[in-house]
Amino acid sequence: MRPEDLALMHIPGSVTLHDDLLLVDVAQPDLEADAYRGSLWRVPQEGAPVRFTFGDRDTAPRISPDGAWVAFLRAPAGGKPQLHVMPTGGGEARPLTDLPLGAGVPVWAPDSRRIAFVARVPEDGRYSTEEGASPAAEAPRRITGFRYRHDGVGFILDRRPALFVVNALADIPQPVRLTEGPYEVASPAWTPDGEHVLVSADRDLDEEGLNTDLYAVPAAGGAPILVVRSAGAADHPVVLPDGDVLYLGEAFSGIHAVARNTGLYRAPLRIGGEPATGVRLTEEESVGIEPMPVVPVENGVLVAVRVRGAVELRLVPADALDAPLEKLTLVLGERAGVKAFTSHDGRIVAVVSTPQSPGEVVTPDGPLTEFSGSPSGVRFEEITAVSADGYPVHGWLALPEGEGPHPVLLNIHGGPFAQHGWAFMDETQVYATAGYAVVLPNPRGSAGYGQAHGQAVIGRFGTVDADDILALLDAALTRPECDAERVGVMGGSYGGFMTSWLASHHGSRFKAAWSERAVNAWDSFTGSSDIGWFFTEAYCGTDIEAQRAMSPLYHADRINLPFAVVHSEEDWRCPVEQAQRMFVALRHNGVPVEFLLFPGEGHELSRSGRPKHRLQRFEAVLEWWSRHLS
Repeated sequence: MRPEDLALMHIPGSVTLHDDLLLVDVAQPDLEADAYRGSLWRVPQEGAPVRFTFGDRDTAPRISPDGAWVAFLRAPAGGKPQLHVMPTGGGEARPLTDLPLGAGVPVWAPDSRRIAFVARVPEDGRYSTEEGASPAAEAPRRITGFRYRHDGVGFILDRRPALFVVNALADIPQPVRLTEGPYEVASPAWTPDGEHVLVSADRDLDEEGLNTDLYAVPAAGGAPILVVRSAGAADHPVVLPDGDVLYLGEAFSGIHAVARNTGLYRAPLRIGGEPATGVRLTEEESVGIEPMPVVPVENGVLVAVRVRGAVELRLVPADALDAPLEKLTLVLGERAGVKAFTSHDGRIVAVVSTPQSPGEVVTPDGPLTEFSGSPSGVRFEEITAVSADGYPVHGWLALPEGEGPHPVLLNIHGGPFAQHGWAFMDETQVYATAGYAVVLPNPRGSAGYGQAHGQAVIGRFGTVDADDILALLDAALTRPECDAERVGVMGGSYGGFMTSWLASHHGSRFKAAWSERAVNAWDSFTGSSDIGWFFTEAYCGTDIEAQRAMSPLYHADRINLPFAVVHSEEDWRCPVEQAQRMFVALRHNGVPVEFLLFPGEGHELSRSGRPKHRLQRFEAVLEWWSRHLS
């Protein structure tokens, strides 16, 4: 894959299924328009997919329970996504909303008429709600809580999400707002009688803190009713016919909500009585569930689970209680990454990514689509190693065509509670196609290897995680395809932090470093990041000197190799001051440093930024390494 091949990628997103009607949304970067295009496609059980809609950007299809209608989001060029509905037999798509900040994913009521959704509602006078008023002319914001902004969204205290319901079949659809107040709501789910909509919402309907619980909101109007008090957080509820509710949750108290495996819970649903507490159906240590809607089936519940670099579709038995990973049947996704899934009348369908494909629509019997075309020539192999303290570690090596020896890129993932793995990564494909061997480590701190593995770096950044990464690098460098004399280190977010850390503590091992959207100084990250108010304390503790000891900025005097500082101007997760401080420190020290700053982008530039910026970033990466590893 070359950088310009971004425009050739067809990326399936979500799927919806009813009888033999299977729909999937497929997106594609458009470099010429510098935007993303997309439409819905119908996937038959045999034969090629057929385009179903022809909007500029159509996403999130959902078929009604009676199979007669499909609701979806349509975003016009440069506009916000709005809810639309059309007959499943084909015809004109009809708009249901015209909201200033757009609408969220539709959720059909059991009557196949009403739709629940969440949408952000701007305060009067903000976000173009007042004609002729520019953002710079708005009144000052009065901020009283920690959670007032979010990367990729912006300020949120003056555009909180609210729950809406709309009659999709009305002559003139009129969305009705059901929740008010300075709290977040998410993941609506109808009760079987259609009388209430369950949502995940902030504990006590208060904007502070990280705890969330489940509330029932009367569909006809009325105050939210607390129905499930979680062990820490609750999300993605689904109500079973017997009256119980399933949901995904995490167990924690206070603000220490990092490196926690998400589990499946079950609780009785009593609307109006004492709130219930859920029982955890999956073991906390071994089962880490991805934050996707769960799907009940005849003999259990389908969930997506992180497993050693894979995201597998697993079946939680109906009678499960604290079930470990080995008790969850693998349905599909082995050595792959499940991105979305659904089921209807016993038929299971998923969107699954592999190292060679951004995604295909598959069933347990095999793939139904070939959106990605022919696989590349990049070889993708597992590697293992033993760390300095004897701990076993795991990762991947991507090898280009040819015998080599090839220059090596050590590419470290973000998170840190995330994982490299069996899903498609355009970066790996681009770098390997350009002739680099790419090492992809999952050190302690990563997800997918048990909760203890993820929590092993708490209070210990730059210790066992660095040892694990170097052990995997050493294992790769024993391969004849890898040139141990030409090695570069790179990464983003936590990977950018670790790049800076390795450059300052093990710089002699590398020819150059590319540190992107990095955390470089925990002391200032605490106040400048949208998550810094809890994240720093949870991972590094409260002692400022301990935080600084774990901050690459305070070891910058030890860096002497060519160093690229790469950042986005509107990154609120790892704010730009993190890059600026490192750049100035290295410049003062006489290090050959360059600062690449992308305008108008946030933390997710490399994954969902403007297509032209993603192309320019790839070109800059390859130019940097051609200078330093040739």
